[in-house]
Amino acid sequence: MLLNASEIRQVEVLPTQGQIMDKQAIELPGAAKYGPYSAGVQSGDMFWLSGQIAVDFDGVKAQTQGALDKIDTLLNNAGLTRENICFAQILLDDINNFAAMNEVYGEWVSELSVKPARAAFAAAALPAGALVEIVVQGTR
Repeated sequence: MLLNASEIRQVEVLPTQGQIMDKQAIELPGAAKYGPYSAGVQSGDMFWLSGQIAVDFDGVKAQTQGALDKIDTLLNNAGLTRENICFAQILLDDINNFAAMNEVYGEWVSELSVKPARAAFAAAALPAGALVEIVVQGTR
């Protein structure tokens, strides 16, 4: 069904300047950064954490746990918990490491009332030679 011009009304949906500027960095003091970005950003009720890696550890299980520990610290710094995470994206340097990563990740989310949606896939290469990188986003 096509609408004619008299049935279409314009709605103003542009955010106000205050809404645009309502964002705050979430940082992890002392952590290495591999580019010009914030460790996390929160705006309104939403938050996004940059990919976390833990190259100081050997093996995919240890690097997965190290990245998850950084996520816990960032969440805590923002007054959030794992329960606030809605989506996790996990990048692996080798998809054959999926089971090892999944074992650690599964334990990390085991007690959550609603586990985050998730995507996991292989990437050609990760920063600083990492074996795993984990990105999360969610809401208050």
